[in-house]
Amino acid sequence: MLQHHSGWVVLPDVPGLNNVVERFPAQGRIVLRHDSGNPWLVGRFRTDDLVPVALGPVRVALLGSCPIDATRLASIVHGLRSVADLDAVLHRLPGGVHLAASVRGEVRVQGGISGLRRVFHTRVGSVPIAGDRADLLAELAGAGIDEQALALRVAVGPTGPPLDRRTAWSGVRALPPDSYLRLAAERAREVRWWRPPEPDVALRRGARATREALDTAIRSGTGRTGADLSGGMDSTALCFLTARHEPELVTLNRRENDRENGENRFAAECARQLPDGTHLVLDPRELPSAFEDPGALTDHEEPIPLFRELAATGRCAELLAEHGVQRQLAGFGGDEIFGGPPGHLHSLLRQRPVKAIRQLRGYRSLHRWPLLPTMAALLAAHDVAHWWREQSDRLTAPNGPRHHTALDWGPAPLRAAPWASADAVAAARAELRTAATEAEPLAPDRGRHQLLTALRTAAPGYRRLVRRYAAAGVRLELPYYDDRVVEAAIAVRPAERASPWRYKPLLAEAARGTAPDAVLQRPVPAPRPDAGVGADVHIGFRRHRGAVLALFTDSELAAHGLVDTGVLRKHLLAPHVEPRTLVALEHLLGCEAWLRGVTQGSTGRTDAPATAS
Repeated sequence: MLQHHSGWVVLPDVPGLNNVVERFPAQGRIVLRHDSGNPWLVGRFRTDDLVPVALGPVRVALLGSCPIDATRLASIVHGLRSVADLDAVLHRLPGGVHLAASVRGEVRVQGGISGLRRVFHTRVGSVPIAGDRADLLAELAGAGIDEQALALRVAVGPTGPPLDRRTAWSGVRALPPDSYLRLAAERAREVRWWRPPEPDVALRRGARATREALDTAIRSGTGRTGADLSGGMDSTALCFLTARHEPELVTLNRRENDRENGENRFAAECARQLPDGTHLVLDPRELPSAFEDPGALTDHEEPIPLFRELAATGRCAELLAEHGVQRQLAGFGGDEIFGGPPGHLHSLLRQRPVKAIRQLRGYRSLHRWPLLPTMAALLAAHDVAHWWREQSDRLTAPNGPRHHTALDWGPAPLRAAPWASADAVAAARAELRTAATEAEPLAPDRGRHQLLTALRTAAPGYRRLVRRYAAAGVRLELPYYDDRVVEAAIAVRPAERASPWRYKPLLAEAARGTAPDAVLQRPVPAPRPDAGVGADVHIGFRRHRGAVLALFTDSELAAHGLVDTGVLRKHLLAPHVEPRTLVALEHLLGCEAWLRGVTQGSTGRTDAPATAS
């Protein structure tokens, strides 16, 4: 019997796999079968998270929040002759779901293009299987910890594609979000089916398409609806778009001690403009502080990003459940697809140099980019593999300038945490070298590659938040991660989708006439120099520094030779702990809590029924 049995698995059309089925507890277990009668899809699901159809030898199932019922799905997939035929119909499906299909013995399974809904695969004996949880597959396959992958996370934290295909479990791989997995009796083959659309759509037309995709995503769920209302443009736009369909919306505003740009004031004013809603406002003193209970574990799948937020996230979810909220909308992903990484300037300079130089002046002024490194990045013509090799070569180099130009293939340069052991650094450097041999651009140009990389790098942390909400009985939905929304946004001309002079112009146009103009016309905020680590995080760290230090007096990571606890204590006891140190500490705590859980038998994992995460 499985110790941790939330999630689902997809099996090829072969006999002899009933032993996999029987490892799921009988209570709540759902088994769908191939046309042959062999088990195909096994798991535990919320009743509104599974839409299956069977048409002769064709089996198709949507797993997750989707507004299409079985009748509509049957009409869309009618006439399928092979799993490859699904390529032509997938764009007619609203985003936000996993898809599994069995067509005349061929099996296909995939997640979403944004990276929020992942598929993993491994082997049980000689038979390939797939599922939505890496730890579930590891348990079925009897897999152990992947020490190299863990060392990489300890040294540099989340790294994004292609290294996000490597899980913390030996032999368990993640499927690239732009691909589907084709399962046969003895082989699993990854097939890339999706490529980003050409970015040639004008802003106004793209805004209409984005608005339509957002409306569909927002209306895809059922039950009493809530939405985050921070006062920022992403969450505020969602609130007002949702209130058109759900006027009795429940909004949640987590106030912050140092929130900039008047967001607390914006949130209060926006709440007054939603008179039929219920508005919950949480003061920082009402929530668990950052780094509270630093050894807590809520998920066995992999080390958890966004670790400092877990306790506060859980309290928010519980509060919403107490007010009857069944689905909560959040604006995560808005910065990535509407803020617009500036890598498009690299291509724009070669296509429309005058416009590129004008935009470059705006970005340099906004971000304080130094002139020479900026020009060098713009003129460099190296490929994405070169970027990964450079990260490996400079992994232990001093940190670069605070104002990074952000014009290369990757995000800010990767640097090893100061407390990572020599063995951990060596393993991380080897992994980065491997990435250089595997890396392919997610799009032909740097701008779209940056956007997709940012989405997929952030997605693992958001998947954990989805599960944390699910444990309280609330479905957390992220409309900006909806596949159709991503497609609509990325098709807009990049120099119009984002601008150094106008804040998130595509979202502003998409929400025009719904959200208040004061929010949509706000000025572009100055970049934060604190790496997103505000006063509340510093307060929480000072409050719980002793508990963090105590946790590492008996460190499981140190026992595995991955952390130098003496160096760690030195940095945590410094008079001033820098924001980048606290970000690295957050990743370290996620690794420590995860390793303790899987090696010491913690039962902290939530066994909520499978959701779309």
